[in-house]
Amino acid sequence: MFTALERLPETEMAARQEKCRKLLSEIAPDAGGLLVFSRLAIYYLTGTWANGVFWLPVSGQPVLACRKGRERALLESPMEAVVTFRSYRDLPGACSGAGSPLAPVVAAEQSGLAWNLAAMLTSRLPEVRFVPGDAVLTRAQAVKSDWELAKIRLCGARHATALRETIPAHIRPGMTERAISHQCWSAFFALGHMGPLRMGNPGEEIFLGHVAAGDSGNYPSVFNGPVGLRGEHPALPFGGYAGTVWQKGQVLTLDIGFALEGYQTDKTQVYFAGPAEALPKAVRRGHDFCIRVQQATAEALRPGALPSKLYADALAMAEREGFAEGFMGLGGNTVQFLGHGIGLTIDGWPVLAKGFDAPLEEGMTLALEPKFGIPDVGMVGVENTFEVTPAGGISLTGDAFDILCLEA
Repeated sequence: MFTALERLPETEMAARQEKCRKLLSEIAPDAGGLLVFSRLAIYYLTGTWANGVFWLPVSGQPVLACRKGRERALLESPMEAVVTFRSYRDLPGACSGAGSPLAPVVAAEQSGLAWNLAAMLTSRLPEVRFVPGDAVLTRAQAVKSDWELAKIRLCGARHATALRETIPAHIRPGMTERAISHQCWSAFFALGHMGPLRMGNPGEEIFLGHVAAGDSGNYPSVFNGPVGLRGEHPALPFGGYAGTVWQKGQVLTLDIGFALEGYQTDKTQVYFAGPAEALPKAVRRGHDFCIRVQQATAEALRPGALPSKLYADALAMAEREGFAEGFMGLGGNTVQFLGHGIGLTIDGWPVLAKGFDAPLEEGMTLALEPKFGIPDVGMVGVENTFEVTPAGGISLTGDAFDILCLEA
């Protein structure tokens, strides 16, 4: 009676599962398979946002066990073995019944379970030894297929249209941050934004992103990013504050993500309330420096490049050109990275930071976000989502990075 809104191609699903199996042999060679709990990871491996558990044996038929919604899973996913279960103690029987029993050693998506649920799982399955399996998923998701890249490219194009064309026509000096947030939502939704922005870090969340006028860009932030903001309320430190007005002569920083058909891009656009000739020298210098850092890093986004070296090179560039103080945040807002993987989550793997020494691969997508904080002025800089190619990084969120000057 029903038709799926989209059905993951069987070849795409099989390729993702096989990629995880190969990574499993490297990361957890003793494990007989991977047990996945988070709905996002289950979606990646099956094509459906299932309420349940996914079992990927090293060999044999994968099993999707649903607590609820088996009928929807059958519509959206090409999975053959879709079963139901109620309790973790039912899992061994459900998997065995589908022809793929659990192995004595299982790699588990540990970040996909809260502590109390993990304790329940291990108590229900005392005969199984669990080992960490999260790295299998993060590394598998980091390299995008052509099917995924098509979605991310479309997402990025619409993101650029919203921030560079649509939103400037609907905001002006004298508006509050909150009113600007509403205009951003209106523009984004009109272009197909799906609503939620998803984070991989357990417990982390984001709503719209950062809308920061003037010194809001340096307001203390708990979010792991360089841009500060006042936000809606202490209970929701995202979006824009109704009590802050974007004044003439101030910068406005919009660091807001776009999500389309499950995939996300990240982009920051800075605006100025006034004519270009009125841009303060510190604003122009800081922003131009961030564009240079982005360009140099993007040119190096090639297979084989080391994320840790790209980060070190950016720090050296900031030190050499006199921008070390304020680079990647001001004071307590300073972060120890230059960019991050992105796709199904905003905070994907790898991170351009110290300690990330695995080489980049073709097909990875990363958000580069060089920023510069200026005391009493705000935050300037750029962020764009790039695709790693043999010729260097290709921006998927437009190729215009200047400050847009708007007058009342």
